[in-house]
Amino acid sequence: MKKYEVMFIIAPSLEEEAIEAAIAKYSDIITTNGGEIEKVEKWGKRRLAYDIDRITEGYYVLTLFQSPSSVCQELERLLRIDEEILRYLIVLREE
Repeated sequence: MKKYEVMFIIAPSLEEEAIEAAIAKYSDIITTNGGEIEKVEKWGKRRLAYDIDRITEGYYVLTLFQSPSSVCQELERLLRIDEEILRYLIVLREE
């Protein structure tokens, strides 16, 4: 299994429970498809570098995990279609 990290920005208009549910949803996707989560860092609300559809803040989450590459493909597919996610990036970590 390779090591990856995913950073995603959740819309700030969501309630705290909805943000926690979104984080748990993507963590469950990783673990149910054969991956292992090493760490989940909740950075909280921060100002965006530029406006996205007139939104100036977002809730940042960084997740470090190990998984086969098929998990990353599924995770990216789901992040792309989720309207609560403003931006995301999945990166392969170096050893």
